[in-house]
Amino acid sequence: MSKPNSPAPAPAKANKPNAGGGGNVSINLALIVIPAAFVVSYIIWKFVMGAASNFSGGNSETGHPLGYMGTVYKGGVLVPVLLTVMLTTVIFIFERFFTITRANGKTNTSTFVKGIHGFLAKNDLAGAIASCDKQQGSVANVVREGLKSYAEMEKDGSLDKDSKIVAIKKSIEETTSLELPMLEKNLVILSTVASVATLLGLLGTVIGMIKSFQAMATAGAPDAVALSSGISEALINTALGISTSTFAIIFYNYFTTQIDKLTYGIDEAGLSLEQSFASKH
Repeated sequence: MSKPNSPAPAPAKANKPNAGGGGNVSINLALIVIPAAFVVSYIIWKFVMGAASNFSGGNSETGHPLGYMGTVYKGGVLVPVLLTVMLTTVIFIFERFFTITRANGKTNTSTFVKGIHGFLAKNDLAGAIASCDKQQGSVANVVREGLKSYAEMEKDGSLDKDSKIVAIKKSIEETTSLELPMLEKNLVILSTVASVATLLGLLGTVIGMIKSFQAMATAGAPDAVALSSGISEALINTALGISTSTFAIIFYNYFTTQIDKLTYGIDEAGLSLEQSFASKH
């Protein structure tokens, strides 16, 4: 088929996603959360875990830990850093969970897409748009813009069918490009934590083992207190690092799976719009 004389008009600009903020919000949130988490973590480590009541003799430096809080305090100066990483992970897990939950919309994505198929089969664009308004979420945002472009192309008599289908597809792609960054933001923090937490735990382990070997290298009988303190520091940092990394990996994979499902729903709905237009015009 020969190319039309006039190029396909650019579809109407997609609305900005309403399921979350933009990239700048993401950056600002990280800049606020991480320093605040460090301050809170240091206060917990120094004044809660390091409280005199957690140590024999009331001295956090020379006394023996009387409970778990005192034991964690003995993990050393890397403990507040690891607590910061852990607290940051928890905060962004909740942030991503609520954002992606909103992006999914009010009902199951598959059910919503099947409903759109039904409206298109009946050529009921108004009903399909109303369904998008009711559903909300990322898939609904993309489908709504595709439906609006669909309606505009039906009224446009200056273009051939292929050009109209391209215009509908472009509208869907533009809206998708606005939605996906909102879904994926802050995931880089979780993926970074998955590696950094383990490395910080390993660093704490190495520092603790160095202290242990220094205690064993003293002349005469080894310093039992310093030896146990070094081993305790090594194990505590290892435990904090591995546990934080584990949570980060689990939830990173969970969120990426949910985003893949949303992306699949968007692709399926967009293809349905294109096929429906091609078969009816």
